[in-house]
Amino acid sequence: MAMARQGMSRGYGGRGRGKGKGKFGKGGKGRDTRGGRGQLFRRRRFCRFTAEKVKEIDYKDIGVLKEFINENGKIIPARITGTKARYQRQLSVAIQRARFLALLPYTDLH
Repeated sequence: MAMARQGMSRGYGGRGRGKGKGKFGKGGKGRDTRGGRGQLFRRRRFCRFTAEKVKEIDYKDIGVLKEFINENGKIIPARITGTKARYQRQLSVAIQRARFLALLPYTDLH
């Protein structure tokens, strides 16, 4: 009896785990094979503050700060806007100060 079970592993018909195309028949590791760029061509993001040679971001400049918060009042992350880390830190401090002085809303309900 032990000899008969030796070829089969727990009722899977001798087929080992991790071999073949997997449960759903897809080969590969979920990568997109459409040419490397995905569906659409995206423009390269750039730091607006570096381009304008800004030294410090001012909390009183509401026009600039409004562009970096979404409609809910959340700060848009640097990976979306392309802002460099140094300016993203200054931006978050400026937005927090403007919120404290009621120049910008904390949420969309205010």
